[in-house]
Amino acid sequence: MDPLTLDELDRRLVHALQIDGRAAFSHIATVLDTSDRTVARRYRRLRSAGAVRVVGLPDGRHLGHVDWLVRLRCTPDAATAVAATLSRREDTSWVSLISGGTEITCITQTRSRVMDGELLLQKLPRTPRITAVTAHCLLRAVAGTSGWSGRTAALTPEQIDDLRPAPTPYPGTDHNVELTDADSRLLAELAKDGRTSYPNLASATGWSETTVRRRLDQLRRNNILYFDVEIDPLLFGYTTEAMLWLTIAPAALTTVTQALSTHPEIGFAAAITGPANVVAFVVCRDADALYEYLATRIGMLNGVLQAETAPVVRRVKGAGTVLIPTAG
Repeated sequence: MDPLTLDELDRRLVHALQIDGRAAFSHIATVLDTSDRTVARRYRRLRSAGAVRVVGLPDGRHLGHVDWLVRLRCTPDAATAVAATLSRREDTSWVSLISGGTEITCITQTRSRVMDGELLLQKLPRTPRITAVTAHCLLRAVAGTSGWSGRTAALTPEQIDDLRPAPTPYPGTDHNVELTDADSRLLAELAKDGRTSYPNLASATGWSETTVRRRLDQLRRNNILYFDVEIDPLLFGYTTEAMLWLTIAPAALTTVTQALSTHPEIGFAAAITGPANVVAFVVCRDADALYEYLATRIGMLNGVLQAETAPVVRRVKGAGTVLIPTAG
């Protein structure tokens, strides 16, 4: 079988990993009514082909961090090199080339709740070939927080419930958890591979395997650590991605964002600061489907005053650490 083709079992496995990225293969196999060996073999095939990766990520909101969407306009000859530089930073994610390769967008974080745009922009690459920069604070995620629906539609509600981790807070702790240097090393390993083994995590942190298990469980239960699945929508037959900036009348903001949360085309959306007050990542079957979505779904939403669309040309970096250096 072509390693870059997903069959029904692959889709169910990807959905299962989106629910719990560190679920044991034996547990996934039981829920999917197949064997441990089959699940492990399918995952290794997809992982080795670079088609699927589970990543463990800190939730900056619970650490007092602020997420920013940065948009850079570049001369055409500079965009690839600037995107590669941004992708190698530990504090960036979702680095993309858009608008025919003349723009770059990325998500980055500041370590305090002081919304100081000047300090943020000082972290960006310095080159005269960057012609314009804007930074927009992400105020609230409004859609796609549980993953793009195209990769989370393969399991039944009962299977989802069987796989979902317990949501109760970890006993004896609060939500103001301070991360240590060892925690930083733990998170760095999980950003490369969210399914890294406990012995490898113990080696990276200097903790025992028991301590690693306990700390990882504590971070997850306090919503400081979560797991995501990186996978190309093309594997599901979706060939067109775009970024969508919406300017919405403030009185209609809640109504419109609630509607967006029900749209299967939305991979992620958030309310932001700036002239456009909502940004969305849109995934469609093809360009015709994107047109239909803009004309019939977005166009019918009362309160949408303006919409700007930019095709995603290349995803340089997703949520996790770049494993292979990007050519400049």
